[in-house]
Amino acid sequence: MSPAPPAPAAPEPLSVVGIGADGWDGLPAASRQALCAAEVLIGGARQLALLPAECTGERVPWPSPLRPAVPGLLAAYAGRRVCVLASGDPMFYGIGRTLTEVIEEQAAAGAGRAAGGPPATALRILPHPSSVSHACARLGWPLEDTEVVTLVGRPTENLVRALYDGRRVLVLSAGAGTPAEVAALLRAHGFGPTRMRVLEQLGGPRERTAEGTAHDWDAPPGDPLNVLALDCRRAPGTPALAAVPGLPDAAYEHDGQLTKRHVRAATLAALAPAPGELLWDIGGGSGSIAIEWLRAHRSCRAVSVERDPVRAERIGRNARTLGAPGLRVVTGAAPAALDGLPAPDAVFIGGGLTAPGLLAACWAALPAGGRIVANTVTLESEALLADWYRRHGGELVRLAVAHAVPVGGFTGWRQAMPVTQWAAVKPLPAAPSPPALPQENEPS
Repeated sequence: MSPAPPAPAAPEPLSVVGIGADGWDGLPAASRQALCAAEVLIGGARQLALLPAECTGERVPWPSPLRPAVPGLLAAYAGRRVCVLASGDPMFYGIGRTLTEVIEEQAAAGAGRAAGGPPATALRILPHPSSVSHACARLGWPLEDTEVVTLVGRPTENLVRALYDGRRVLVLSAGAGTPAEVAALLRAHGFGPTRMRVLEQLGGPRERTAEGTAHDWDAPPGDPLNVLALDCRRAPGTPALAAVPGLPDAAYEHDGQLTKRHVRAATLAALAPAPGELLWDIGGGSGSIAIEWLRAHRSCRAVSVERDPVRAERIGRNARTLGAPGLRVVTGAAPAALDGLPAPDAVFIGGGLTAPGLLAACWAALPAGGRIVANTVTLESEALLADWYRRHGGELVRLAVAHAVPVGGFTGWRQAMPVTQWAAVKPLPAAPSPPALPQENEPS
């Protein structure tokens, strides 16, 4: 019997070293040792330039775009001591997350290979204080009470969701032009009185601060390595947008196809958004359900399906205006337009209920535990929802809202069209029945 082949040697751990604007002088001993011992040094050109000559490893600048290049770089330098440079804390909006995800993907793919395949790459993180930690230290802001928004590789409109009167926000800039872009966005959304401070080269010898208000911001572009500190102040007369579902109807551009405020709040409560979940919003209209789903948590995701191209464009504008630029808008009629979409955690149907096969397609796409909510104002669609309620359970409710309006010199109620809503959770598959035990005196 031949001996088993030796197990493959564990790969050299991949070190990730955080470095600040203070460069080599600000690094602890463990980080310096990792950099000096590395055979390959990967990082941005600015970060690599901070290293002294005693770091003798081959210097490899990150290509652009970065994410698609990571697997190839890891493969190209496998078996060598590799050290990756990161700005500040690698696990705070840094390269550490990308490397972790790529290594986890490779490990998952390798789990299906035959035993004896190459082991997963180990990852060693050596952090440095982040720019946010430096900024809060300079400003005297408690870190746990400070909102952080990154605009690195992301739309400026992402900041809108963080704008509340009296809120302190730190913005991770995409470059020297970000402060002017943020000032313009603040003015456009009624936050012109906001105090802005641009903190450049934090922790380094060239640290500098520029200050002003969004209303009169005219500072020229400065250093591209900067963080913005915002003391948010809403201008008088600017409508307040709440953090909970049920934004004012006037917050949306629409042509009448809008789930009205009170029904919208009840609908989002039934959909129950949770961090990281994906919503299908079918018959998007003005996009209000998907937008307020996204506003519930920054990691929520949504796809709005709308067959009318004009309305689909309007949904995109509303999403950007209300701080949800990540909303994916699909122009097409459901259920055909649902083909190829990632599986949802929840589905809302606000239009097109009677389209053949739509409800069945949505129910089939939901995983066990997924939620479905459908609203209608027509008798035909109401009959359809009643049938699905009979077959699958859940809740069938009628939402009626009346508004006080002038009646001559008095006040009366004007009733809006009642909305029938069906909400259900797809059940978990039934557990298999245990095998029957043999009865006494029966052969086993």
